[in-house]
Amino acid sequence: MPRKRVTLADVARRAGLSTSAASMILNGRPDSRLSADAHARVNEAAAELGYRPNVAARGLRTDKTLTIGFISDVVATTRFASGLIRGALDAAQKLGHVVLVLETGGEPERESEAIGAVLDRQVDGIIFAVMRARELFVPEIPSTTRVVMLNATDNKHPASVLPDELAGGASAVRLLTDAGHREGIALIGHDTEAEKELFHSTTVARRIAGIRAEMAERGLRFAAEESCLEWEPHHGYEVTRALLGRRSDIRALLCMNDRLAFGAYQALADHGLSVPRDISVISFDNDELASYLRPGLTTIGLPHEAMGRASVEMLLGPGGPTGSRLIPMPVIERRSVQPPTT
Repeated sequence: MPRKRVTLADVARRAGLSTSAASMILNGRPDSRLSADAHARVNEAAAELGYRPNVAARGLRTDKTLTIGFISDVVATTRFASGLIRGALDAAQKLGHVVLVLETGGEPERESEAIGAVLDRQVDGIIFAVMRARELFVPEIPSTTRVVMLNATDNKHPASVLPDELAGGASAVRLLTDAGHREGIALIGHDTEAEKELFHSTTVARRIAGIRAEMAERGLRFAAEESCLEWEPHHGYEVTRALLGRRSDIRALLCMNDRLAFGAYQALADHGLSVPRDISVISFDNDELASYLRPGLTTIGLPHEAMGRASVEMLLGPGGPTGSRLIPMPVIERRSVQPPTT
């Protein structure tokens, strides 16, 4: 037979106080004016009886359910971005909340269903997260619902947590130039002239802006720029192979993400070139495969766990979420960059 749930009245009887007095103490009311002894008796009784607050009942009284909705595309089912959830869970636990995670696969119909599911459960707010940073269309949500975009942006919901791509782009250039690379640097994944009419998400645009601003600051220009509309390994392989077939003066590759760099590694090997002895390689994201490449790939990481924590803190902060918070991107130095050989 299931054990009967311990109630607030049970705790009050054990402590020898009224139910209202026990409630004020357990809810941390600063104006309870009850003695230290009363506080000790109530807390001791609650611990002995194994009392757990009735969250549903508390929600009716306080208009808070201590629950957060976390709606993502494929964050939960990919190891690459799962740090977003780990960080959110960590921050939520510290703030006394639980997280309801729903995955949509990026399908609009499932997104609407997920929103309905969390609103039916009267969550205290919703975090929308995506694996790869982009602008996200969010279906209609009541204006009273707190919303934070995580690794994403949306015009209707401006509160967001994003990686500081501008500074991250500059860091990649600095790593190369500090190692002595000033000539023969190729940009893999973007070409300003070829892509000037194309749309780029806010985060991609900032990454590119950071790279170009630092190059200009140091008086440098790319020896070549190779456009890729998709940043996957086979695209990195194809454009790097074509580049090496045309140019013999390339000494460093700055790849727009680790997946492009993975393909670039294969193209370099096919040309009998060694990383970093012949050509240095640096990229972005700190995808899991970056640590498995040989030599290990130097990359500017995405701070997923820190971003997840920040999204919960912003969502539950006093006054509600506002503005955009940028999280620094860590530099992950491995062995793919060294001074150029003559």
